[in-house]
Amino acid sequence: MRRRIMLLVVTMETLVVLAFAVPLAILVRHTVYQDAVNSLHDEANLIANYLRNTTTQPTQAEISAFLETLPSDRDASVQTSDGQMIGIPPPGNLSQLPSVGHFGPDGGRPDGGGGFGGGQQPATTAWEGGQLAQLPVLAQPGSEGFYTVRVYATDDQLHSGETGWWLLLGAGSVALLLLGAGAAELLTRRLVRPLTDTAETAHRISSGDISARAPTDGPREIAEVGRALNRLADRIDELISEERETVADLSHRLRTPLTALRLDAEALRDPEDAERVGLHVSALERMLTAVIHSARRPQREGRLPSCDATAIVGGRVAFWSALADDQDRTTTVQLPAGPLLVRASAEDVAVAVDALVENVIAHTPEGTAFTVRLTATATGASLEIADEGPGLPPDAVVRGRSDRGSSGLGLDIARRCAEAAGGTLTLGSTPSGGALVTLTMTAA
Repeated sequence: MRRRIMLLVVTMETLVVLAFAVPLAILVRHTVYQDAVNSLHDEANLIANYLRNTTTQPTQAEISAFLETLPSDRDASVQTSDGQMIGIPPPGNLSQLPSVGHFGPDGGRPDGGGGFGGGQQPATTAWEGGQLAQLPVLAQPGSEGFYTVRVYATDDQLHSGETGWWLLLGAGSVALLLLGAGAAELLTRRLVRPLTDTAETAHRISSGDISARAPTDGPREIAEVGRALNRLADRIDELISEERETVADLSHRLRTPLTALRLDAEALRDPEDAERVGLHVSALERMLTAVIHSARRPQREGRLPSCDATAIVGGRVAFWSALADDQDRTTTVQLPAGPLLVRASAEDVAVAVDALVENVIAHTPEGTAFTVRLTATATGASLEIADEGPGLPPDAVVRGRSDRGSSGLGLDIARRCAEAAGGTLTLGSTPSGGALVTLTMTAA
């Protein structure tokens, strides 16, 4: 969008500059040409004044010397009444020149009357690719002799002064274009930057950062979009807070029947049954505690959580190792040497690991070995849990579906934890046919 606005502004500015520059260039060309023609007249008058104002009739040598002192490089000549040519005559056949004043083009005697006074202006004629200024002059009052003054310049000479003006006009046009481009850049920044910031805020909100707020400055319409987005973020914040309070209240309400269940377990006559049920009750109580902590987690902390996956995975595998040893399961754990930060809360990662390890223990025969491997990836981390059991059905990750008598929520819980961390959960199989569950998480 920024480029389009810049292109539009520069295009319009170029059209405006051209609308003024082209007529101005034509005017400059005409003015320079007309000034050059006027200078022909001035030079012809200068020669005529010399011929009129001499006290004695000048010789051809004196006239030639005077012509050489003229500052211009144009062809200047003086033709006497007897046909003698002094200086540099114009090109072409002079006999074809139109008559000037009261005598013919060949410089013959006047065909009657006077009229060669100092107020007479040169006659300009288009001649041989240029302009020729001619002026008849009487040398002295009462003298029978007369002269024809001719000054000739080619069209290239007459237009020679245009280049400098055109360069100045071009430089001015370029300067205006650059100035306009700079103004367009400032304008597009003022328009586009708030839009870019607002779009970035929307992306941050969609990724879970509800603390992001859009700028409310800039043009009125764009500022209104930013305020509307901020109101939406505030509303999402309120809904998340209400949802967390609801989950926390529900978890607290479950503590009462859980306590009664613990008392019933302790009242069992068989010590082994009492211990087994008590362990399950304790696991359920720990799960409820984790849910309450997750729900009551400070909102600012919960928007973009992070944790060390290495420590969490290692701790949860160590927790399950006692049960694995009782069932003669060989456990292989491969963890990174250092911390591995992921974009997930410690509770979510722990719940996902518990769900996956419990899935192995619950659905494979005792003595089945399993492997837990956590590795760093280009985008974050990858957690693989593989076992040597019979494997999983293709639709095992579907929520609430299980062919082994369980609730079917374990893998779905792990999947939701992975997606909350910006990752995925995929099912596969090991070379021996066992289950392979891969959980990816985004780096913090």
